[in-house]
Amino acid sequence: MIRVIKSSKPAEALHEIAAQVEQVVKQIIRDVGERGDAAVREYSLKFDQWNPASFRLTDAQIADCLAQLSEQALSDIRFAQAQVRRFAEAQKSSLRDIEIESLPGVILGHKNLPVQSVACYVPGGKYPLIASAHMGVVTAKVAGVPRIVAVAPPFGGQPNPAIVAAMHLGGADEIYCAGGVQAVAALALGTDSFPPVDMIVGPGNAYVAEAKRQLFGKIGIDLIAGPTETLLIADHTCDAEMAAADLLGQAEHGINSPTILVTNNAALAEALPAEIERQLAVLPTAAVASVAWRDHGEIILCDTLEEMLSEGDRIASEHVQILTEDPDYFLQNLKNYGALFLGPRTTVSYGDKVIGTNHTLPTLRAARYTGGLWVGKFIKTCTYQKINTDEASVLIGQYCSRLCALEGFAGHQEQADLRVRRYGAQASA
Repeated sequence: MIRVIKSSKPAEALHEIAAQVEQVVKQIIRDVGERGDAAVREYSLKFDQWNPASFRLTDAQIADCLAQLSEQALSDIRFAQAQVRRFAEAQKSSLRDIEIESLPGVILGHKNLPVQSVACYVPGGKYPLIASAHMGVVTAKVAGVPRIVAVAPPFGGQPNPAIVAAMHLGGADEIYCAGGVQAVAALALGTDSFPPVDMIVGPGNAYVAEAKRQLFGKIGIDLIAGPTETLLIADHTCDAEMAAADLLGQAEHGINSPTILVTNNAALAEALPAEIERQLAVLPTAAVASVAWRDHGEIILCDTLEEMLSEGDRIASEHVQILTEDPDYFLQNLKNYGALFLGPRTTVSYGDKVIGTNHTLPTLRAARYTGGLWVGKFIKTCTYQKINTDEASVLIGQYCSRLCALEGFAGHQEQADLRVRRYGAQASA
């Protein structure tokens, strides 16, 4: 039997907030589309108190940012990017062009072609998410994208040196210091200062996510990301200290970040609330994490592994940490998740920052139908066909003609019939 020991805030309250965000974003996008750079500057000044001579950073500004970082910080950024690059290269190697002869004289194939221009958004308002630069820029570079734009809001009234360094070291061709809906809209629609791109990727706040949603179709996107989510599936091998640390570590992302424990260990379910409070008392980000746990934290007690598996697939969380006696049971059987973290020696923050897998992942139960950002998101698989013989064209044309007639597509049918007449005569000559 599945029992909810602690529940989260009702979904209705979240829907009201989403409706408000939608209207604000719609107005900003319309304004940027109509007034271009003037609107971008007004919103930048309003939301970020930022009105530079140029939003695009010069080589000298980029060099100055790198000079502000210690050798250790630069080394750490390079290490993290090496891990992301290594995994992305392995992923890319799994993609290959193909060509087959499906019938004698009929050649079918596909080519994997990189998107030609991509903007990688890096959040930098509340926390400067340096790792998002690795996840977007480095992965796009491995995919072979020829124009990579990196963009992040100012942090503390200036470009964040570590974010800029990560963008530059990752291989960005253009770096902009601008944030929020106005930056996303400018890059999607194009202005005098922001040449448009074909695709925008990367996490952001609710307004950035909504901007990507509204602009999808005009541009490509990776996915629509909601608040960071963490699901911890644990049994008797997990203690309350580790469970609380792994939940609070993700709760600090934002006051609306869901953090859920699913367990078949009643003692753990009972001990967790007190341990959460003990750790919150000393956690520097408790002001955020405590609200997330209060409003969006859940404890679900199950009787069996099968019930825990069922709850995991129902929740379809962005991050799923497995702290059980046999983590591989969930690796083999769980179907809906953004990323799995198996066993006590790994944790979600490894994936967020450095281990090499991508941290831009599906939220809001989107893991039911998509994975996260990876090198393949920057690559289009495009098909082609070629017929080498008259006989093959006639054979395919005869089938095509009859099938077009079934559908009433006379023009399509004539395309086929023309080839049957022309190449049939040549084949019989």
